[in-house]
Amino acid sequence: MRLATWNVNSLRSRIDRVEAFVQRHEIDVLAVQETKARDEQLPLMGLASMGYEAAAVGYNQWNGVAIFSRVGLDDVQIGFDGMPAWQGDPEARAISATCGGVRVWSLYVPNGRKPDDPHFDYKLEWLDRLHEVVKEPDRPTVLVGDWNVAPQDEDVYDISAFRGSTHVTPQERERFQRFLDSGYADVVRPHAPGTDGYTYWDYFHQRFERNRGMRIDFVLADAVAAARVTNAWVDKDERAGKGASDHAPVIVDLAD
Repeated sequence: MRLATWNVNSLRSRIDRVEAFVQRHEIDVLAVQETKARDEQLPLMGLASMGYEAAAVGYNQWNGVAIFSRVGLDDVQIGFDGMPAWQGDPEARAISATCGGVRVWSLYVPNGRKPDDPHFDYKLEWLDRLHEVVKEPDRPTVLVGDWNVAPQDEDVYDISAFRGSTHVTPQERERFQRFLDSGYADVVRPHAPGTDGYTYWDYFHQRFERNRGMRIDFVLADAVAAARVTNAWVDKDERAGKGASDHAPVIVDLAD
């Protein structure tokens, strides 16, 4: 099974790229974040014609997550038990489904904004609750998406540029580590070490051209799913060129 995760930064704006991407790489399951649309606004006809089933959740022009699968899409769950709301309003940040016997979670972790912002506390609470829900999986499970955390210093182009910022704080890194301590593995890093694993480049100051990026999109797999991983990489070609998302897709192959 070939699995990919991609923060597309508006599915309606980039549906042509998404359709070309899944065809070019023969993707079986695609987890998408930041669809930026309500469910009824998503342009899914092309993917449906290629044999993909879809599960999505979006409430407005912000956030939004989806899973597209051509190997089955069962037991769809929107959000998770006890998922925090932002200032009383639910956000479309998590969806899961069983695809080809693997439980796939498409996750868009809150950004946090600044360490002294209430959104940062929301982010930590969100990660805490997610961990409680998934720490003891009952089937092969992958947690994929935009985590908005750079867990190691090597995951940012210059750690000194991030001092006092979100994504690299001890609190965020501690939350990320809890998933690893529970038995999940970062299955991409061994195949794409260092800057090869960057997944995000800001649009400004030629960050992509200068490779001043970050590794914040992850595929975390439980022990059973991790044992099936045969290859993984970041498709940086999808970040290049006019009209690209500011994130690159991450691709993982799992043996049958």
